[in-house]
Amino acid sequence: MRKPRIGICCLLRKTFDYQTAFEIYKDRVNEIIKDDSVTYINYDEMVIEPEEAKKCATYFIDQHVDAVILVSGTFHLGHLALIIDDLVKKPVLLWGFNELPYDGGKIRLNSVCGVNLNASNLYKGGNDTYCVTIGDKLDLDWVKAIKMKVALNNANLGIVGYRAQGFFNVGVDELHLYKELGVLISHFELNDIFSQPVTEIEIGKEIEFVRRTFDCKKLNDDQVNLVAKLVVSSEKFMRKNNLDVVAIRCWPEFAKTYGISPCAMMSILQSRGLLLACEGDVEAALSMIACRAAGEDTPFMADLSQVNLEENYALLWHDGVAPCNLWDGICNRSLETYFAGGKGVTADFVLKSGAMSIFRIDTARNKTRVYYEEGEAVPMEKLLSGTYAKVYFKRNIKDILDTVTYSGVAHHVIMGYCQYEKAVKYLARIQGWDIIDENYKG
Repeated sequence: MRKPRIGICCLLRKTFDYQTAFEIYKDRVNEIIKDDSVTYINYDEMVIEPEEAKKCATYFIDQHVDAVILVSGTFHLGHLALIIDDLVKKPVLLWGFNELPYDGGKIRLNSVCGVNLNASNLYKGGNDTYCVTIGDKLDLDWVKAIKMKVALNNANLGIVGYRAQGFFNVGVDELHLYKELGVLISHFELNDIFSQPVTEIEIGKEIEFVRRTFDCKKLNDDQVNLVAKLVVSSEKFMRKNNLDVVAIRCWPEFAKTYGISPCAMMSILQSRGLLLACEGDVEAALSMIACRAAGEDTPFMADLSQVNLEENYALLWHDGVAPCNLWDGICNRSLETYFAGGKGVTADFVLKSGAMSIFRIDTARNKTRVYYEEGEAVPMEKLLSGTYAKVYFKRNIKDILDTVTYSGVAHHVIMGYCQYEKAVKYLARIQGWDIIDENYKG
């Protein structure tokens, strides 16, 4: 995943304590560049006059920045932010410092007013994507949103087969996605996975892993062998084609053609950091990319499967594809064959407890939206097949169900154990996307 390149500069005016402001700015930069998950492009000269803003913008363009942080070290000319925004044409964060103690009754920075000036100018000039933060620390949620955007813009996404039978709601307009994100989808057939050359040594190594990780007593030796072979061939397929994520048409043909469904393979490979979405759901696959960039190590696809309105919880479930490393460590982690007429070979276990979230990028009626909720996964007994978690959300489950159904959100969400609500809001603003919540009107 490519590191974001974020430009940062300091806007100043000599009628304020600009020298002190620039020293504060340099100290802040020295702190933030310690984050090696981002390449910060520091413009180390003061930006005071319009010509200096043009010079700064040219530098950022030459450095191919993905976004720009405009620091109002002090109040300053309104030209500066407008010039940089117009020339660089990248997402902008307006950052203002807390005011310094007064010096003889004179305001020393007036930084917040500078941010207000820039925000008003940008808004009235037609920019609806700028973001604002005030304080002594950089807003890392905005940085996280830029990571999500850069990851989405640079995603190499493949679809294997097509969407699942009858799942019209997960189909996508590929050129709309290209317009929104610059994503071009690569198309493959199921045989492109099956035909990958594998060795007996590679299969044998994976058989050992499968039997060590799962209770396989309900499988025969041929099924264990097929799981192991599919793990090897699928990983080779993804790496050969340099795919960041794949959406697989995992039924109805997969089990019939290959002999088992891919669920167990997906559980294993996702535990190793690969990203795979079920049922040909491209936007679920894209959502995985965004989740990973937001800090989720092993995002996975789930359904809002069951709701208990009286006890106010939901079951996040799917046919046994969750990463096997997310097992609760208590129940019997097994492989089952209940699905696809005994050819399912799904992972079966209860997911671990803890703070969690669900997220989805979702397009409807030519509008791309984002959906996000937070909650807590709690312990439960292993009562059914598949992979699942019992979740109490921060919002009432009836309200969540109303939000999902009345806004037409697809029935797949991406679940993980990282929470990043503010970053999602920033991403939506930067992209010009709607946020689906209790106030969403469509």
